[in-house]
Amino acid sequence: MTVGVEVIEPVPNAPTARQVARETRKHEKLAQKRMSSKGATIAAIAIAFFWTIPTLGLLVTSFRPPADVQSTGWWTVFVDPEFTFSNYEAALTAGGTTLTLAESFVNSLAITIPVAFFAMAVASMLAYAFAWIDFKGKGVLFVAVFALQIVPLQMALVPLLSLFSRGLTINGVTIFPGLDMSDVDRSFATIWIAHTIFAIPLAVFLLHNFIAEIPHEVIEAARVDGAGHGQIFFRIIIPLAAPALASYAVLQFIWVWNDLLVATIFAPSSSLPMTQSLASLSGTWGNQWFLQAAGTFLTILFPLIVFFALQRFFVRGLLAGATKG
Repeated sequence: MTVGVEVIEPVPNAPTARQVARETRKHEKLAQKRMSSKGATIAAIAIAFFWTIPTLGLLVTSFRPPADVQSTGWWTVFVDPEFTFSNYEAALTAGGTTLTLAESFVNSLAITIPVAFFAMAVASMLAYAFAWIDFKGKGVLFVAVFALQIVPLQMALVPLLSLFSRGLTINGVTIFPGLDMSDVDRSFATIWIAHTIFAIPLAVFLLHNFIAEIPHEVIEAARVDGAGHGQIFFRIIIPLAAPALASYAVLQFIWVWNDLLVATIFAPSSSLPMTQSLASLSGTWGNQWFLQAAGTFLTILFPLIVFFALQRFFVRGLLAGATKG
């Protein structure tokens, strides 16, 4: 009994693995050369250098003794270095108009974390509705929500204050009851609502683009199995959209943390954030601006920690949907 053995002929001129790697490196170098130039690189480094000088000066000033700050420039530290932590201690305990910077830090956390959660929750549900629920006027309504981004924030301040104080009643039905605008009763409610409203347009646009890219087959399979919109949203959309939600949460956290205008208008005097206390930390005539320099770096310390802790989620959220397959 003869067993036939099929002989596979080698493909003529087939490239080896070494040749493929060599060609790949060659194309990478060509692409890098075409997409970059020495002039652009030098210009970018120069811009970054000059952009960093004021920040470096502020950092050096925050560690210099007050007498040296008021008499000499920060660059003299390279000749006569002298540093102290007293500015940071004074910045934490001195505070601004009504609160110390340490107390304002707690208020900033109480404002920023709930706002990031509220905005993310509302925007994700709206984005799901615009992406996967068919209803009349969906396209027009989505464009209207997206167009709200071009409306200046300042235009909504007075109407919102009127809404918070008087409430909203349509045909005798109270849609939104008026809030007591006293410091004790309104607490953080007004600033939570205001920040969430201002965050909705951009958040819906960003999350809609990601949620709409989820494969249609996944949603249809869930519907065939009898899942409703609530089950689809919480069991499918939220897990798959986690990178986008995390990246938006980082952006919203930093945006609200650095806000001064909305906090000044809507936050009560007992709940002012760090930005408000920092604005009045330098004194009446600016003679204590070295405290403001120290307070500035205390203010940006926590956002930096949040950003670097969630950096991998932020990058994944930005790159999600960039490729298919």
